[in-house]
Amino acid sequence: MTIRLIVGLGNPGAEYEQTRHNAGFWLVDNLARGMPGTFLQRESRFNALAAKGSIGGQEVWLLEPQTYMNRSGQSVGGLARFFKINPDEILVVHDELDLPPGAAKLKKGGSSGGHNGLKDITAALGTQDYWRLRLGIGHPRTLNLAQNVADFVLHRPRREEQLLIDEAIEKSLKVIPLAVAGKMALATTALHTA
Repeated sequence: MTIRLIVGLGNPGAEYEQTRHNAGFWLVDNLARGMPGTFLQRESRFNALAAKGSIGGQEVWLLEPQTYMNRSGQSVGGLARFFKINPDEILVVHDELDLPPGAAKLKKGGSSGGHNGLKDITAALGTQDYWRLRLGIGHPRTLNLAQNVADFVLHRPRREEQLLIDEAIEKSLKVIPLAVAGKMALATTALHTA
């Protein structure tokens, strides 16, 4: 089992570009920049930005749905069906309220935890049995903020939080080649102990 599709979740448009909800986009953007000759381009048939590249000699698709978060499944399901990619060959990168800024965790399956992007992907794939890379953004209550969750995820992180999220993205990028090669236990151990 290898990873053939890496999906970054976020919302399209300049007004959302720097918001916490776009942490998945940030990682995929960085991943594409590190892959020579790989450029995310609009793929209208999937309503997404997409690119095909290679990581460790393994062909992999990168995808950023342009449907807004709560309709991410349209893009993910469309590309996965077209290229016959199984759910357990998909890694979805997303912001995670239940982890502090700076934390990153890999897991397979499980509930959406209230994340609308994951809910829609699960509905489109017909299963929860896909991989997730959870990038911690913290929760307004644990960060002593009075914002509600919807408002919180659609705002920029504070400077100190952004630095921690960037560090988590860097740590995550280092284990992506292991994940793509199907060495999920090694990738998980490396990420969770970094």
